[in-house]
Amino acid sequence: MNIRNKIKDYLFNSPNKSISIQDLAKDLELDKAEDFKEFIGVIALMESQHEIEFNDLGEVSLFKKLEVSKKTGIEGVFHANANGFGFVTIAADEPDVFIPRGNTNFALDQDKVSLQIIKPANPLTGTSAEAKVIDVVERNLKHMVGQFVAFTKEQEEESDLIGYIISKNKKVPYNVYLSPKGLCPENGQIVKVEITHYIEKEFPDSMQGLVIEIIGNQDDKGIDVLEVLESMDIRSAFPQEVINEANAVSDMVEPSDFMGRVDYRDQIIFTIDGEDAKDLDDAVHINILPNGNFELGVHIADVSHYVTNGSALDKEAYERGTSVYVTDRVVPMLPERLSNGICSLNPQVDRLTQSCVMEIDHQGKVVDYQISQSVIKTAERMTYTDVNKMINADVETLERYADIAQSVEHMKDLHEILVKMRHDRGSIDFDTEEAKIIVDSNGKPVNIVKRNRGVAEKLIESFMLIANETVASFFQDAELPFIYRIHEHPKADKLARFIDFASAFGVPIKGTAQKMSQKDLQNFMLKIKGKPGDAVLSTMLLRSMQQARYDDKNEGHYGLAAENYTHFTSPIRRYPDLIVHRLIREMAHPDKKTVDYWAEKIPEIAKHSSEMERRAVDAEREVEKMKKAEYMEQFVGQDFTGVISSVTTFGFFVELPNTIEGLVHIKTLDGEYFNYLERTMTLQGEKTGLTFKVGQEVKVNLVRSDRQTGDIDFIHIPSELDLVEKKSKSKPNSRRPKDKDAKRGDSKGRDRKSSDKKNEKKPFYKKVAKNSQKGGKRSGKGSRKRGRSK
Repeated sequence: MNIRNKIKDYLFNSPNKSISIQDLAKDLELDKAEDFKEFIGVIALMESQHEIEFNDLGEVSLFKKLEVSKKTGIEGVFHANANGFGFVTIAADEPDVFIPRGNTNFALDQDKVSLQIIKPANPLTGTSAEAKVIDVVERNLKHMVGQFVAFTKEQEEESDLIGYIISKNKKVPYNVYLSPKGLCPENGQIVKVEITHYIEKEFPDSMQGLVIEIIGNQDDKGIDVLEVLESMDIRSAFPQEVINEANAVSDMVEPSDFMGRVDYRDQIIFTIDGEDAKDLDDAVHINILPNGNFELGVHIADVSHYVTNGSALDKEAYERGTSVYVTDRVVPMLPERLSNGICSLNPQVDRLTQSCVMEIDHQGKVVDYQISQSVIKTAERMTYTDVNKMINADVETLERYADIAQSVEHMKDLHEILVKMRHDRGSIDFDTEEAKIIVDSNGKPVNIVKRNRGVAEKLIESFMLIANETVASFFQDAELPFIYRIHEHPKADKLARFIDFASAFGVPIKGTAQKMSQKDLQNFMLKIKGKPGDAVLSTMLLRSMQQARYDDKNEGHYGLAAENYTHFTSPIRRYPDLIVHRLIREMAHPDKKTVDYWAEKIPEIAKHSSEMERRAVDAEREVEKMKKAEYMEQFVGQDFTGVISSVTTFGFFVELPNTIEGLVHIKTLDGEYFNYLERTMTLQGEKTGLTFKVGQEVKVNLVRSDRQTGDIDFIHIPSELDLVEKKSKSKPNSRRPKDKDAKRGDSKGRDRKSSDKKNEKKPFYKKVAKNSQKGGKRSGKGSRKRGRSK
């Protein structure tokens, strides 16, 4: 039997569905040097011919997951990058397929597309599969929001259009021209457009639509943030049907609602939140039991009692997926009448809750628990500030809240135990610095500071984490349908790049890219703590991790080193938490019909919730970037000292102490030719040896801060901080790009030259008119002339 057949026969009959290359070679007695070389060659050939496949751990199995062949018919969701390329997600448990620039076939972000694989994945080198989009199966983008630019009368007559919009959505780099059939806004107004014709080969540079809503004027208060939210289809207003249902809910808890609930109103229960919080959805209590263990009660607002399955409120909450928090506002998942009213655990009033009450020993292990429908009455509405004062023995605050002082002391003790428990099992603490943008009454940023997390904030986090784990463990043990919060093992290719970089940085990591334990990464974090560049290395490690997501299959949470995890503690602002509460109620005494119903429904809920979470994060980042740029406009021309946070072929990014980040473009480094050393992420001057590397302090001058794009540009100022090294003997991976290559944009997805050109006034209508004459009329629902009016 030849080697190929031996491999196929072994894998077919192997009880283990996947196996490492080393173990496979050993079992087939092909691990000797003379045999192993041929064995690896056969493995590579079989993988390229789709007879076997590799998983993220580098283990091999018979090909079964994805038909990576040169046939069409593979479908997935396209994720666009502002630089022209993208990725397609085939399935949640499959690696994304890379779509190079030029092979997207005009697919837009979140479109459903069909693919043809042009290059299979190669796990041995860490490269993903590449494909080209054959067809757009279903368009996701239905509307766009932007600033209206009006045509002159002459341009209108020539193009049969009224103008175009400038959108903040960088993932849609096409002009959208407007038909006169919709509303006719004034020049400069922010409008919402319905897309009527999409990009295609005949018209490769633009789309067409009509105005369906005038959102506001460019000078209106808060219009900049509203434009970002609307451009991502994040709606502030609720449909009338939803408002009507919310208004029909009683302001008071009805005595009949207490039936069948555990009554915890005799416990000393209180909330701990930020000063400006209005939707108080979690409360806690603590006792010391006779055996010395802790009794920790985590009580969460029972939103599912009021938002019932299939109601208008429920459907709207599902569509939104999550509340969105930006600098000066919150777009809530539920109407405020519920979130700030009957579902908020306000002090001294009865509230319906779902409670997870746990007995926890002094090693942080949950030895017993009860999960139940409940009723509580909170004693106090505490803030993080006041609880931190109590922990720091502030006499006045301790006297003011004497009734809960002992509880706070016990909570601090339990928190320390839980922190040690998580650390001992390998939980990775990415204590990254976040910015808090202070705005005035008009939404204008007046200061940017780092968020400080005290013991009180971390204490509540510890309690929510252990409650989430406990609820997830209950459903895992019961083998019932459930929605888990999962965080998978990092992908081998990303981890390999990080290991290589960290080693070049002088900090080796134990473990391999295929199998890296949380303990190995935890030790790495401890090793770099307090050293130069620790924040950069921590951020880069975080970027090498996979995104946490929701799933009906329990894959564990890698970052927390938790076998079982879910989101149970925020049903006011996260839809999966609302579903968990619903499942707790409905699975108390499950029948086959209920189990089958949820088994079928949860996968789609998990997928949609994960997508809405990513959308919210994108919106929050976009607004933060825009507000940071607006804040920095006042400092143009001033000098700063910062740390290099990233180095690319086209320059390097510098982060200031207040978390502001800007680009020093390579074109501004005059008088020197720089080589880019990819392995060490370093730019090095060919003549002088002037070097720029991650973690290095440099002086810069702010030359541009654009609130419209969020771009911030620095130039480097020579100083005593500069680093000069001997020229590297190794061949550089990439040299300084020529002008045409310098347009590629940065890791943030921005294109310097194209963004500058985008703001120039161009006679778009001339191209439109030309294409219109070339295109003529077309059959279908109506004729369209370029501008393609229907």
